[in-house]
Amino acid sequence: MDADPRATARSDHAPAQGQTPAGRLVPEMRHPDQRRPFFLRPMTPTDLPFVVEEHLGHFPHGFFARLGAGFLTSYTRTYLTGAHARAYVVEAAGRPVGFLVGVLDPPAHRRHVLRSHGPRLAARALASLTVRPALAWHFLRTRLVRYLRRLVPGRATPAAGPVASPGVTAVLSHVVVVSSARSLGIGEALVGRFVAEAAAAGCARASLVTQLGPDGAGPYYERHGWLARGETRTLEGRRLVTYDLPLGAHPARGPDR
Repeated sequence: MDADPRATARSDHAPAQGQTPAGRLVPEMRHPDQRRPFFLRPMTPTDLPFVVEEHLGHFPHGFFARLGAGFLTSYTRTYLTGAHARAYVVEAAGRPVGFLVGVLDPPAHRRHVLRSHGPRLAARALASLTVRPALAWHFLRTRLVRYLRRLVPGRATPAAGPVASPGVTAVLSHVVVVSSARSLGIGEALVGRFVAEAAAAGCARASLVTQLGPDGAGPYYERHGWLARGETRTLEGRRLVTYDLPLGAHPARGPDR
């Protein structure tokens, strides 16, 4: 997961307007400052070309991104069909300018992905690796054993309900705002909406990672109360920093109007 609200640098069936595939109503929202109008709404399948293009542009080094647009489209679609996932798009002047995807209960969402999308994702990944031998070798060396362990029967945790299990950590996976729409409060609105829904679901905290150093968004999150919890290094060698936001002091709020 990479979370950079500055975005600097850089179900196969569409749900009804204002409704998630899980059936929970999420009204469209307008930022309260009418000098900076934009709409925050649930992501739909028609948004996937925009979301995937921006993801590839801002996070090209992630393993899923390296598998190509086809795989990334299939994977991003899983956020639209899971009860424990959240996916939003922001529109300004009639076009999408930002998005966020995250999960309120990572183990439950992982089970949903394996159960509902596993065969399709596996086929997409195999096709991508077949034409990318260097990436295939990298996968065999660094990820195959870990992925197989997740598929071993009995390792999955019990199924959760329609909201997060008490005390679970929500994970903000990716957030992007296009460069032409910076400084409008869009990143703050996206992150705030996810945090509010995580708090309403009973999550103990929200977590994210961002790139370490001047190209990352660490200072932004620190200004908004997120706490640095340590550094990690990806299998590709990128240095990341993890941030947590305790949610006990962040009561749920209603939709922005």
